[in-house]
Amino acid sequence: MRGKLSRTLGGLLLAAVLAAYATPGTAGAAEEPTGQFASVGTDWGRPGPYEVNVDIGVVHTFYHPRNLGQSGERHPVIIWGNGTGAVPGFYSELLRHWASHGFIVAAANTPTSNFAITMRAGIDVLERWNADSGSPFHGKVDLANIGSAGHSQGGAAAINAAIDPRVDTALPIQPGPVTSPDLMDEPTFYLAGQRDLTVWPALVKALYRDSDHVPAVYGEVRGAGHLGSIGDGGNFRAPTTAWLRFWLMGDENARGMFLGPGCVYCTDGDLWSGWDRNALALQIPGPTS
Repeated sequence: MRGKLSRTLGGLLLAAVLAAYATPGTAGAAEEPTGQFASVGTDWGRPGPYEVNVDIGVVHTFYHPRNLGQSGERHPVIIWGNGTGAVPGFYSELLRHWASHGFIVAAANTPTSNFAITMRAGIDVLERWNADSGSPFHGKVDLANIGSAGHSQGGAAAINAAIDPRVDTALPIQPGPVTSPDLMDEPTFYLAGQRDLTVWPALVKALYRDSDHVPAVYGEVRGAGHLGSIGDGGNFRAPTTAWLRFWLMGDENARGMFLGPGCVYCTDGDLWSGWDRNALALQIPGPTS
């Protein structure tokens, strides 16, 4: 089930929804990934096992594993939105990093991504390629597991893109203000920078607090300014990779970084100057072992 959650759900239905979020692959969450993805342990900042290709087009730049489906897997999708005036190349090493972990990243080339139109069109392109027997992407795209991510204006776009029912999780990095979480229903990881003077942490936290109808997590990266995710992602790289691997690949090693009473990131004061999980996130089970 990928229908929209409602604030008016009754108690029994709410319980069912929380149970569905417990494990990716069940109703209310991303579907079970196709094929096996190699474990990378918990060192999320290190490159993954895939070599990466970059295909630059007019509308999108695609970062993806060079040997798509090499072990019979289908690759989850991340649609990406740039900050104001930026292009995907500004974030190239971060997007390459995600591709090295097995994701296909469809990065919108637009420097004005706020309304997420071009981001969502990236899904349309991959749907066509996945169905085209002459395409190297044929049958190798996991269209049941899609995340939206972006920085600054693109962070707002990541939230706006999540109104698309094809999107399963959102990852807004230092998101701008022209957005509202009210229309989206996906688990969301809000990221702020402690020293961000462009998008103040208080503004990001306000969006997080407005997301009480979905499982949401707030992380404020210690010492980070507004450009902290440019290039290789800096200290944003590891936690964003863990979040995407859990929700889109079902990587159980990543579950314990965010969920359960032993949540690793909850006590990482070196990485975070602020951390919070809302009531729905707190009710998702942590690791069983």
